[in-house]
Amino acid sequence: MTVQLNELLVYCDNLLTPGRFRDYCPNGLQVEGRTEVGRIVTGVTACQALLDAAVDWQADAVLVHHGYFWKGEDSAVRGIKRNRLKTLLANDISLIGYHLPLDCHPTLGNNARLAELLELETTGGLEPGNPDSVGLVGKLAQPLTATAFAERIARALGRQPLLIEGGDHLIETVGWCTGAAQGYIEQAIAQSMDAFISGEISEPTVHSARENGIHYFAAGHHATERYGVQALGEALAAEFGIEHRFIDIDNPV
Repeated sequence: MTVQLNELLVYCDNLLTPGRFRDYCPNGLQVEGRTEVGRIVTGVTACQALLDAAVDWQADAVLVHHGYFWKGEDSAVRGIKRNRLKTLLANDISLIGYHLPLDCHPTLGNNARLAELLELETTGGLEPGNPDSVGLVGKLAQPLTATAFAERIARALGRQPLLIEGGDHLIETVGWCTGAAQGYIEQAIAQSMDAFISGEISEPTVHSARENGIHYFAAGHHATERYGVQALGEALAAEFGIEHRFIDIDNPV
């Protein structure tokens, strides 16, 4: 079966409501390909390896969390940008990207999916009073030591997180925000969370965790953001009867 590209885009926009967000990149269709979609590839980032795999599978569209045309980047079409765009245009493949809308969706979003994987009960937003809070807060059914929670994260994501211990207390309440959201540790501290999870870590994050008594887990930018785009691809396959394949291009960061 196939679906018209425009129909698929309308469905995604209605589902993710990108107009609510002031984002760092355009959401939705970024590169236009053929008008009908029967096969869609999903992945975290529209890197060359993902595009080549999509060409090999004869995909009609590629759907990612990290697409192109970020604010502040060089607008010249050369180097890897030229190669990536050439691959898409030469093969008539559409590129569709959703960034913050895919972080925030209450069921398909990266943060919602991470909560499910880690058996966290969501109790609110990391930014109280903001209905579009990117990060979330919640709690564990049973308190865990920092080491035991790190082991749970490792099993769920398939990689060992970097743990910065903020004391010897057990973890019951947790804040989290996938990707490069280490700065949101301050919101978790403000809500007196026992622990905070993100994808990346910066040098100041270590001191903030230790001095504020909060356990910090850097679980990987790529590793924490694999699940929202998969869920969206599965939703599109179910809605339109099209073929979907998630392709994981490993990234250690």
